[in-house]
Amino acid sequence: MAGTAGAFAPSSAKDAGRLGRAFVRAQTASLLDIVVAVWIFGGGIILFEPSIYEFAFIFVLLLALAAGMSIYSSTVPLLALTIVFTGFAMVGAFQVRYTGLSQAFQFSAVTVFLFLTSCFLANYVGEAPHRRMAVIRRAYVAIALVSAGLGTLAYLGLIPNAEFFLRFDRAKGMFKDPNVYGPFLILPAMFLLRDVFFGHRHALLFAAAAFLVLAIGVFVSFSRAAWGHFAASAVIVFALCFFLEAHARDKVRMMILALAGLMVILVALAGLLSIPEVGALFEQRASAAQDYDTGETGRFGRQGYAFELALTHPWGLGPTEFENLLISEQPHNTYVTVLQAYGWGGGIAYYILVLATLWRGIAGLRDAGKRALLIPVIAVYIPLALQSGLIDTDHWRHYFLVVGLVWGLTVNADPKGRMGVLERKVA
Repeated sequence: MAGTAGAFAPSSAKDAGRLGRAFVRAQTASLLDIVVAVWIFGGGIILFEPSIYEFAFIFVLLLALAAGMSIYSSTVPLLALTIVFTGFAMVGAFQVRYTGLSQAFQFSAVTVFLFLTSCFLANYVGEAPHRRMAVIRRAYVAIALVSAGLGTLAYLGLIPNAEFFLRFDRAKGMFKDPNVYGPFLILPAMFLLRDVFFGHRHALLFAAAAFLVLAIGVFVSFSRAAWGHFAASAVIVFALCFFLEAHARDKVRMMILALAGLMVILVALAGLLSIPEVGALFEQRASAAQDYDTGETGRFGRQGYAFELALTHPWGLGPTEFENLLISEQPHNTYVTVLQAYGWGGGIAYYILVLATLWRGIAGLRDAGKRALLIPVIAVYIPLALQSGLIDTDHWRHYFLVVGLVWGLTVNADPKGRMGVLERKVA
């Protein structure tokens, strides 16, 4: 009997170990969703750097490894682009002449870090799209409503210490810059807009009220790019829902709701514009050209000069080096910035990332099972990709969040398409 027991002992020990690991992974996976929610929520609180978002991601990544989260084969191109970009970004950092080497490496490291967040999100969402998008969505909508509420109340002078949430008399919420705060609110607004079109009565009322709060929040940022982005994304969401999801009865409902919603927003904006200070700032911001847009040292002049320099420096000038040259301000064009900061190789890797994300997002609309999740995301990414030609988005946290969501929602869900850290999993 002793011999028999001994013969089975190793197998039992192995089974016990396997069960123990499975239990730990299950518990860790549950905790991972909570920490991811905290991480996403922290993405709307950028008052200092490194921010809560950066610190929380360290815990997210450790928990993901402990939970045994897989890497999908269809996200490997994203990981490959990250690795290639990292190499060129590090080489580019050595090209600086006037910028400190540590500052250059820090700038490049931030971009690489944001690439990694996209890689994580792609695999995290790909593993359970509906459940995990719900986690991300709830956290994102919550912090967007908080941020928009604070920004709007501060702009109207209805809360103490209002200047803490303002910059240049424009709402910035819990961000450093109104030009980042405004675009940050757009993805959750598009989530809510789709709910308005297809939600039941109580869900529709909440979604409509929350959407209005975010729309006003975007308006008081007085970011022209954010205004255009919001309008373009809303039109895309409406069009995709109308032509790809709605039945005949839904289409009539959508048109009625869209017209009613537009009227409510116009009335709310008219009320705001009736305040003299708001009207004056709106007139100034809505003008066709600002002083910093025109001339040799204006936005477009800087972009042309930066592009010419980039073409003559294959390895790049190095991060933030441009502002030390003839013009003491960045070109404010991501597609030029990545070329002159990270060299031709880094720029091409970034261009491929943008094109691949657009292609996957648009092609992924054919998947009826995940289309409802993907429509708001791709509707936000298309204007973001265009907006990147007018502003530097390569350090926007939510830009890379959207990229990761597009890749995650277009993952091939076949178990044979999943890989472990070291070896391919077998279904």
